[in-house]
Amino acid sequence: MSHSENRKSHGPRTVALVGPYGSGKTSLLESIAHLTGAVARKGAVTAGTSLGDASDEARARQMSVEVNVLTTRYLGEDFTFLDCPGSIEFFADTLGVLPGIDAAVVVCEPDAGKTGMLQPCLKALSDAKIPHFLFVNKFDKASGSLRGLLALLQEESEIPLLLRQIPIWENGVATGFVDLALERGFSYGAGAANEVVDIADRRREKEARFQMLERLADYDEHLMEELLGDIEPGADEVFGDLARELADGLVVPVLIGAAGRDNGVRRLLKALRHEVPEVERAAARGGIKTGGETIVQVLKTLHGGQGGKLSLVRVLAGSLKDNQVLQGPGGDMRVGGIFALSGSQQQKKSEARAGETVALARLDAAQTGMRLSSSKALARKAVPLALGPVYRLAIEAADRRDEVKITAALHKLMEEDPALVLEQNPATQQMVLAGQGEIHLKVAIEKLLSKFGLKLSTRPAAVPYKETIRKSATARGRHKRQSGGHGQFGDVVLEIRPRPRGTGFAFQDRIKGGVVPRQWIGSVEKGVTAYLGTGPLGFPVVDVEVALTDGSYHSVDSSDAAFQTAGRLAMSEGMPSCAPVLLEPVMKLSIHVPHGATAKVGSLIGSRRGAPLGFDGRPGWRGWDTAWAEMPLSEISDLIVDLRSLTQGVGTFEMEFSHLAELDGKLADTIVASRKAA
Repeated sequence: MSHSENRKSHGPRTVALVGPYGSGKTSLLESIAHLTGAVARKGAVTAGTSLGDASDEARARQMSVEVNVLTTRYLGEDFTFLDCPGSIEFFADTLGVLPGIDAAVVVCEPDAGKTGMLQPCLKALSDAKIPHFLFVNKFDKASGSLRGLLALLQEESEIPLLLRQIPIWENGVATGFVDLALERGFSYGAGAANEVVDIADRRREKEARFQMLERLADYDEHLMEELLGDIEPGADEVFGDLARELADGLVVPVLIGAAGRDNGVRRLLKALRHEVPEVERAAARGGIKTGGETIVQVLKTLHGGQGGKLSLVRVLAGSLKDNQVLQGPGGDMRVGGIFALSGSQQQKKSEARAGETVALARLDAAQTGMRLSSSKALARKAVPLALGPVYRLAIEAADRRDEVKITAALHKLMEEDPALVLEQNPATQQMVLAGQGEIHLKVAIEKLLSKFGLKLSTRPAAVPYKETIRKSATARGRHKRQSGGHGQFGDVVLEIRPRPRGTGFAFQDRIKGGVVPRQWIGSVEKGVTAYLGTGPLGFPVVDVEVALTDGSYHSVDSSDAAFQTAGRLAMSEGMPSCAPVLLEPVMKLSIHVPHGATAKVGSLIGSRRGAPLGFDGRPGWRGWDTAWAEMPLSEISDLIVDLRSLTQGVGTFEMEFSHLAELDGKLADTIVASRKAA
């Protein structure tokens, strides 16, 4: 009896397909859908006929912009595949599904120059302790040594890589592979099952197999003893070790193929079927003890525009029935429908058992990342994503009548994608949409139109400039008006001085002899404060000290309003002679890039008026550096665009406010002129 015939049947499992943009994950999903019979005809991303990437936004770019779902069966067992976007701008979807998956397939290309693009995915999987395979796709276009490529890939992985297959070469083209666990050679055939072929180079196969067994033996003393005694281990022992060491996160099996031609995909599916652990492992990672209670993890939220809300969930424990009540952090929710998803197709179900990944309807209070349960004690709030915004746009409704609708629709988009952030900037009086990059925000704005029929106008987010003074001055403000009955009279003398940077505004009362009655002192301060909202350059004034030193009043005509006006007049008279200067916000940046891009980042910092503060290895990231710098906020608006172009799309940064710095010269003149024109 063969190993495949002797194995026990598994319950439903969920596998994520992850990897960099362009590696071919969606093509792999199409191949899996075709080979498992989920679709009669295989689609293609380039032709716009793929099962996944069916949205207008994905079709237009020929790239995934959200998770694609495929529910299918292979050799009698149930699988759900979650094809995650490759662009780092949509990495939130990958992070969202990790708590509910059993394993991941990291898809990459056989290109030595692109191995650095794998680090974000591999790091996230390693940190979350999720078993994963590496599938070297597009191997029909490979050239060079697989061993050499493997060495470069190992530099990106914290976990040892385990080569499971070696290619069969004919005239420099991979025409098949040798499965080192089975010790069989297979030829590639377009759409057809792989045919067993003779292994021409037995010495090469034996050497590669021994290296695979040596790596497995690092964690199995019995296998090590067999190898030392030149005893051939049994197939069940080898496959048992492969499954155990994958599940324990000790090795990352490496397989090869070409999804566009279905090459190697069947062997990948068989490896997933044999070796991926069941749902109990995923539950245990989340601290869940499986028992009688129903527990589901919300992996993704989907809004269908005018249609209802769907919550993609993994059933981690128990079973789930339609109309069942689930407890969440915000209270009770009743399931309004259970659906298995395959692309845009929905198949209604009456029940979902442990291990299944399904979409639940009408869970209005459910959010991505939440854990829902039949027991309130087991429900959990969503854990915030550790992704800070790196790109911002000021937004407003193209039609002012849609303002309320747009806010509601944006909150639905933020439910779908927690990496989107809506900010109200009181300093610039703008509504700002923030996210992970230029394409990320463009897709969100396009979804707003395609799903909800709402159009946004956008422009770069304004920089909250301030102004201050360099010199002191004394000015008088006298407000006198007579118009029948009580008039208005207020008279003040103010001394205006600069303060140290960052110390803010201070007001002093130096009145002697009651020349300004005490009840009007606060009125003068109000007038001064009102003026400081817009100084002589047109921006809020900071770091200024104003002292009330003299003045006069009228026993009948003086009032709160009169002394407020007098205070404003004195400031408007004195401030222009205090050498006003523009202040721009300067941010402290932590820029994270692969080591090969560090020197380029230094040049990028200099080209944007930045000041480098040094760099060092990024903690916990193999082959990555963190560069620190100070840079004016005005130079950061599209920094991420250049940073991504320097790093094959994977670089990122965090920033925090550092200080306000004086700005003069032509740039300052342009900013002031623009403000006045506005």
